[in-house]
Amino acid sequence: MAKGLALVTGASGGLGLEFARLLAAGDWDLALVARSQDKLEALAAVLRAEFGVKADVVVMDLGVVDAADNLFARVPACDVLVNNAGFATNAPFASIPEDRVTEELLLDVVTLTKLTRKYLPGMIERKSGRVLNVASTAAFLPGPFMAAYYAAKAYVLSFSEAVWEELRGTGVTVTCLCPGATETGFQSRANIDTAPIFNALPVANAKDVAEAGYRAMMRGKRLEIPGFLSKAMIASLRMAPRGLALSLSRKLAEQ
Repeated sequence: MAKGLALVTGASGGLGLEFARLLAAGDWDLALVARSQDKLEALAAVLRAEFGVKADVVVMDLGVVDAADNLFARVPACDVLVNNAGFATNAPFASIPEDRVTEELLLDVVTLTKLTRKYLPGMIERKSGRVLNVASTAAFLPGPFMAAYYAAKAYVLSFSEAVWEELRGTGVTVTCLCPGATETGFQSRANIDTAPIFNALPVANAKDVAEAGYRAMMRGKRLEIPGFLSKAMIASLRMAPRGLALSLSRKLAEQ
């Protein structure tokens, strides 16, 4: 018997695919959400065959105003929610098309917030549930040339930690995962393939990051920063003068 239903956004590749595999291996049925039907169908077929779980495909663009409402209408309850979908744009803020900025904030902030709000009441009523919100080490400092993305991840971190505290004693937890640079399709869409952040620093493996996030979520941990280097970097940034951290952030993204 499955433990329950896990909903994973951005499940067609990268971290989302790895989360889906981990959840299937843990005997969770799945609702897999992304825009790419072919990739989702292929993943669902593999998970059904390999792990014997149910895996439903929900093809949907989550970067639109009514995305959370539409998804909740399709999947009205879940026991695990993984808010993984998101993207970034590496360019001077004033040059980024306004509709792309809007889509980025809708996906990275609004849909994540609304999905958490929609699924939490049912979890609280059942006194059981896990939410994993994927942020980034970007949450800990401003990001020149990726200003909206860094600000969005700072929001996700603050929001997740606050709700985690609210949920004490309910049997439900929210975990915020803050990975550093990770090898996924993220960097190509963000246009940071050649930026120092993906060339001057070690890049983590998506499977390892997902495993760290999965373990933290299942333990009900408030915050997970995978990898010693990322932990050390964040600790250093917290002690560094704000101006120095800002300058370093610029150098890592600037191309």
